[in-house]
Amino acid sequence: MSLISVVVVLVVIGVILWMVNTYIPMDAKIKSILNIVVLIVVVIWLLQAFGIIGNMNDIRIR
Repeated sequence: MSLISVVVVLVVIGVILWMVNTYIPMDAKIKSILNIVVLIVVVIWLLQAFGIIGNMNDIRIR
């Protein structure tokens, strides 16, 4: 995955999150939870994209 595509994906995610936060009326607690979940997912995706962590399919939960 090229660096340009990573930047484009991050910009698109940021714009979508900004639009959701701005135009969809929600309680502030729900917005903060949504922002935290999106941030965690994006960080995990970036760590996988740069090869710092492996594929999540290899992890087994018993």
